[in-house]
Amino acid sequence: MMRFLVAILLVLGLAACAPRLQSSTIPPGTQPAPPALLEKDWRAADGSLLPLTRWLPPAPRETRAVLIALHGFNDYGNAFAEPAAWWAAEHGIATYAPDQRGFGRSAHTGLWAGGDRMRSDLRELTALLRQRHPGLPVFWLGESMGAAVTLSTLAEAGSASLPDGAILVAPAVWGRATMPLSYRVTLSIMSHTLPWLTLTGRGLGIQASDNIPMLRRLGADPLVIKATRVDAVYGLVGLMDEALAAAPRLEHAPPLLLLYGAKDEVIRREPVERFVASLNGRRRIVLYDTGWHMLLRDLQGQRVWRDVAAWVADQNAPLPSGSETFTLPLFAKERGE
Repeated sequence: MMRFLVAILLVLGLAACAPRLQSSTIPPGTQPAPPALLEKDWRAADGSLLPLTRWLPPAPRETRAVLIALHGFNDYGNAFAEPAAWWAAEHGIATYAPDQRGFGRSAHTGLWAGGDRMRSDLRELTALLRQRHPGLPVFWLGESMGAAVTLSTLAEAGSASLPDGAILVAPAVWGRATMPLSYRVTLSIMSHTLPWLTLTGRGLGIQASDNIPMLRRLGADPLVIKATRVDAVYGLVGLMDEALAAAPRLEHAPPLLLLYGAKDEVIRREPVERFVASLNGRRRIVLYDTGWHMLLRDLQGQRVWRDVAAWVADQNAPLPSGSETFTLPLFAKERGE
């Protein structure tokens, strides 16, 4: 009987502490205005105002392509400041980088919005930018978590407002299928008992980039989240599950460019190998021997910038870095296979 009572209490406790998602910012019964591009923000279909940073070519007639750039976990739109300014000035690429819900300057900072809402935001913003730039190709560029949003959106059956191509930078595909059982169990228990608990990456010994001054600036940036709620990590893992599962369903997706660094300590090689091995559709893969997780901001970042610009201009042209690989899995040669 005592064991039964303890079990009941545990079930009630788990139910009472479910992972939390963002709630709507629109009062019940209110009809939100339609999606729109505003001066500094954009308005989503549910009425939420989301920050939107833009880097545009000097003259509108010089714009040759549009890039929607999605940042990584705990980051925000300013992540693309340096490459986007260069793409605009040198290659006529207009970059729009939203602060995704729960990150940066958006509302409910630190709370997970849910994959469905993040995918809807991407589709809505794409439709708005096609209206703003009629006739121009529109590309998605997702970094880490942003790549997971990109992949899961591409994989949705009948998804509207698809891009002309997608760039996956260090894609977050470390789903549960590639995690140790102990990780999965611990995360599930903590997210249903202590969802509000915040964690930091201190002591993990993981290096995200070789650009140490840049990492220090991020550490001092108040808009970069330093302590993460457990239920936000739970949400991210669910999104990575969806990204990993998307690979076989991309046969009819637009062309893909996947960029990965051999020194990546955040998204390890095993899940990337698994993802690439099951990836269908038109795809090109680039492996940077000296690249870390934050490829666009590494010390060798300009190599990546040039590859992105070349691919946006022509998805079949040779890439300037010469680092394209055709082996599957990525590290088969390294293992002597």
